[in-house]
Amino acid sequence: MKSAAVDDVSSSRREEGDPGTVGGGRAFALLLIITGAAGLLAAWVITIDKFKLLEDPGFTPGCSLNPVVSCGNIMKSEQASVFGFPNPMLGLVTYSVVIAIGMGLLAGARYRGWFWLGLNAGTLFGVGFCTWLQYQSLYSINSLCLWCCLAWVGTIVMFWYVTSHNIRNGVLPAPSWLRGFLGEFTWLLPALHIGIIGMLILTRWWDFWTG
Repeated sequence: MKSAAVDDVSSSRREEGDPGTVGGGRAFALLLIITGAAGLLAAWVITIDKFKLLEDPGFTPGCSLNPVVSCGNIMKSEQASVFGFPNPMLGLVTYSVVIAIGMGLLAGARYRGWFWLGLNAGTLFGVGFCTWLQYQSLYSINSLCLWCCLAWVGTIVMFWYVTSHNIRNGVLPAPSWLRGFLGEFTWLLPALHIGIIGMLILTRWWDFWTG
């Protein structure tokens, strides 16, 4: 799928109305809604299970399937509350904001450059935080959470497409060859990113998967 199709209206609509604002195509808006909803769903389920675990230390989350895929181990770790409260509670807020932005775009909203830069910074923080959690999950906690993986995928896709949108619409300065590349191959960046994480997961527990 070409990324141009994911943001097919934003460039053509850039000159409409206030030239200092930038809109987004229907497909791009839906992408924000879908990825935000995936992250929100993951955050919601993990939050509910976290509360159940606090009420009953013997509670086993439904996604604790084996010694490797064990959401319970993740929830009990110190890394699960790095800001002093359960991490998914942050996701409940941030993913909801992304959904709201996507809904606004569907309704024809246009945002100024600083707004798009703020969204880009937020998704960059999200990817950075997810990367730290991935490292902790694989090499410190030694367990995986399927709901966390869903949130990781949603955040990664979200980040790369928001960055592509901003570069192709001039919100972020970039050479013409990069704008042209992103116009055709934005999909390649999240695919490679997710593929690398998948390979790390595969090799980290290779003996378990193949045993």
